Amino acid sequence: MKFDPKAEPAPGMLLVAAANLHDPNFVRTVILLCEHQNEGTFGLVLNSALPVQMSDVVEDLNGWDAPLYKGGPVQENTLHFLHCNANIGIDSNEILPGVFWGGDFARLNDLLGSRKANPDDFRFYVGYSGWGEGQLATEIERESWYLTTATRELVFCRDERNQWRMTLASMGSGYKMLSNFPDDPSLN
Repeated sequence: MKFDPKAEPAPGMLLVAAANLHDPNFVRTVILLCEHQNEGTFGLVLNSALPVQMSDVVEDLNGWDAPLYKGGPVQENTLHFLHCNANIGIDSNEILPGVFWGGDFARLNDLLGSRKANPDDFRFYVGYSGWGEGQLATEIERESWYLTTATRELVFCRDERNQWRMTLASMGSGYKMLSNFPDDPSLN
């Protein structure tokens, strides 16, 4: 992946937490931006798996289940999802080639229950990450975040424990060095 240091926030971009970002909600996170407008920005943390399954928080799943992730600290009582299924008829938004956000959950539940869709092609999130007007731009200027183009492989990475490191390493040699930055430098 070619990294562009002048990239601007937009749907389909990844926010990668800088090694010095200490906000407990965002330490070593990778966030997919789903929406970016003058009024604000909406994204989902990709690498924060929760110790629960969908069936632990949603009733009537029609016989399917899937892992659940924390999308961010805002409105943690809301459910969001990403998937890689074109043409399944649930009115999702394609935010980058082959990656879709949201849609009709009731219809999706029926498709998953009837095995016309595979739960492994979906990621489910409670809550989201959000920034008000100008807030994200300020955080990027302060170098709290690195911005890079998302790929389907990075969005649906199955190794979320190493997703931050892998995403940084994919951005080029200078960032690859940062990817090896210890969790707690005082322990070195």
